[in-house]
Amino acid sequence: MTARNILIRGLIAGFIAGIFGFLVAHQVGEPHVEKAIALEEAGTADEAEAPEEHGHEEGAAHAHDAAEAGGTAQEHSHEAGHSHGEAAEVSRGNQRTWGLLTGTLIVGTALGGLIALISAAAIGRVGRLRPAASTALVTAIGFASFALVPFLKYPAAPPAVGSGDTIGERTGYYFIFLAISVLAAVAATFLARRLLTRVSVYASVVIGAGAYLAVVVLAAVAMPTVNELGDFPADTLWYFRLSSLFTLATIWGVIGVVLTGLVGRLDAVAVARAERRELAASI
Repeated sequence: MTARNILIRGLIAGFIAGIFGFLVAHQVGEPHVEKAIALEEAGTADEAEAPEEHGHEEGAAHAHDAAEAGGTAQEHSHEAGHSHGEAAEVSRGNQRTWGLLTGTLIVGTALGGLIALISAAAIGRVGRLRPAASTALVTAIGFASFALVPFLKYPAAPPAVGSGDTIGERTGYYFIFLAISVLAAVAATFLARRLLTRVSVYASVVIGAGAYLAVVVLAAVAMPTVNELGDFPADTLWYFRLSSLFTLATIWGVIGVVLTGLVGRLDAVAVARAERRELAASI
């Protein structure tokens, strides 16, 4: 059993997870994305109509001037929209199908490879766990620290939510909290492993988990809270975020199940070969 063999199986598991992630995102998440886009377009249209209504109230002469200015702006807008349409090579229909599938496959495959490499490094270093069990543990810790906990602090936002001027700031907050969560999980795992020689397995796990929770809770309280929802419908936001979490859980869950099974089978083959060598050497 080598790191290369585990990596190959991690890439396979990630590719399969990407397919399942696409199915969940397309069937569960995309309808809510479409609703959010419709709300965003409706809001943009309302903002565009407001100056026009105001212009009609200021007299015929001013209305005439405003109409001429509006006509010129409309021409420029149409030209810009046409140019933008030519530059945008991917339509919304392709984004929600082939584009989404490509994204989930890339993310799933890359994530599967990363989990496989970490699992390979963890084999034999997490108590007496067999390779399959340690792989499952690595996946569970990774999901909690890399996906779930950062999502709970800074959940995904659909179109029409959040200001474009603060997107860089919000992204920075998310990655800072993500780094804190992952580093805390690594430190907590090493702490629990060191405690195995002094206390029971149960006590070491409880202490490690408690230390992780203490760090991320303090970080969550200390870091800024983002609230730019405006008048966005609460039910649409809830279902969008719920579907995003379902997609994340699907990708991580499929990787964990498939990779754990493949590593367990690889370990069983390696053990069987070692037993046959021992038997042959004893004869």
